[in-house]
Order: sequence, then structure tokens, then C-alpha cells
Amino acid sequence: MASRRSQCGLRFSIHLTDIMTPFPDDQHIIETPEQARLEFSIAGIGSRFLALAIDSLIQAGVALLAVILFAIMGMTLTSALARASSVWTTAALLFILFSVYYGYFAVFEIAWRGQTPGKRAIQIRVVKDTGRPLTPAETIARNLLRIVDQMPGFYAIGIIAAALSPRNKRLGDYVAGSMLVREGSLKDIKPVWSLASSVDPAPAPLTPTARLTSEELALVDAFLNRRWELPADVRARLAADVVSKLGDKRPAGYVGTVEGLLEALAYEARQSG
Repeated sequence: MASRRSQCGLRFSIHLTDIMTPFPDDQHIIETPEQARLEFSIAGIGSRFLALAIDSLIQAGVALLAVILFAIMGMTLTSALARASSVWTTAALLFILFSVYYGYFAVFEIAWRGQTPGKRAIQIRVVKDTGRPLTPAETIARNLLRIVDQMPGFYAIGIIAAALSPRNKRLGDYVAGSMLVREGSLKDIKPVWSLASSVDPAPAPLTPTARLTSEELALVDAFLNRRWELPADVRARLAADVVSKLGDKRPAGYVGTVEGLLEALAYEARQSG
């Protein structure tokens, strides 16, 4: 009986945990063009639409301000001039509202590399399926599809598409080849090689001048991910080649192995990210 009660308690605790985390995020491993595999946390539907709600409030505020300004302008004009310019005024107002609604997302995501104020507040970001930032053209195409995603209202099509997608994608994401991921510094993005047994159990701390650039970090990750598949002689030669491409990155007094140096450099780059 006691065993049965404990099993029931365990099942209840699991269900309670599910309730407390209604929008769990999926973990996905992405292989970059440099063949370095990175682990990302895919933003859930709840996070996505909470960010949209924040952005929509900002848009509504800007749109309301534009309407008030145009109303004030119309009141200051004479009646005859106001009638003559009413068509152009209405057209200009509609253009501004359209730009605020659709241009808002594209402009911010281009300028902030995949983020809007809402996404930044929720700490999520739009990236390509490869983990790379979107190009301006891809960002614009992604956001133009909002016209379809929001139909017939309240982003119904977008919600259905995201619910059916393993990566919570709306139609615009399929067109641009993008997805929403949790924002994090380099130290939060865990390469697969860091999950395997390393050559040196505890990478030694390096001097700040020895940190890698993003391009050098991608090169190091590419080698560290694939070294286990290589013959010993090829692996040693490639490790030496990678170190040679990094220039003078070996800190003074470092006495570890070549691969240990690469691990320590990558670790330091992420810790300082």
C-alpha cells in the first residue's frame, strides 16, 4: 500500500511540474556551415506570443500617436484645405500604419540581429535553421508572411502552424528557413564536444589576450567535434594545423597538450562571451 501511495505521489509531482511549465522548450542540436554542432533551446509557443503581445502594445501606442498627430493637423487646417487634402492625408496615415505594423518587425530584427523589443524582453531571437543570423531579405520575407499568418484573426494560421511544427515555426519561418531560439551568451551554447570526455579534465584559465574570435571559435569547434572519428596521426596533425591558424594564442607558461589548449581556448571564449 505504501509503495502504491508513493507511486501515486510521484505521478502527481510529475503532472504538477508539467502544469508549472506550460511552455517547455525543446533542445535541438544544429550543425553550422563550419560543421560545428551547437545545442540551442527552441523557444516555445508561449514565449513567442508573449513577445508578440509586448510588440503589439508598442505598435498600438505608436499607431495611436500617429492618429492623434494627423487629427491635430486636420484640425489646424482650414475647412476647404482640409477637404482637398483629406484623401492624401488618409492615404499617408494608412501607409504609416502599415509601415508601423509590418515594418516594425523587419526593421528591428535587421537592426538588432533577430530581435524586437518584445523578443529582447523575453530573451528570444530569430536565427536561421543553421544557427546563423538572417539576411535583411530573409527577414523582410519572413515578416511579410505575417499577412497570411494572422488570418483569419489573432494569428490563427500562425498558431496552428507553430503547434504542428516540431520547432514551433509559423509560415514565415518556413519561407525564411528560420526559428526562434532562447537568447544566450556563448557560454550558454554547449558544443557537443564539451559533453564528451575531454583530453584535459579541467581547462586551465587563460589570459584575456588569448581569447578566440567568433571565426576562430567555429574552427576550433569543428575540429573538437570530429576529432574522435579521426585516426590518431591525422588527429594530431589537424590539431597542430588548427593551432597554427590561430596565431599566437598559446598563453605564457601553458604546458598542456595541443588539444587541451584548443579546449581551454574554446572554454575561455565562451566564459568571456
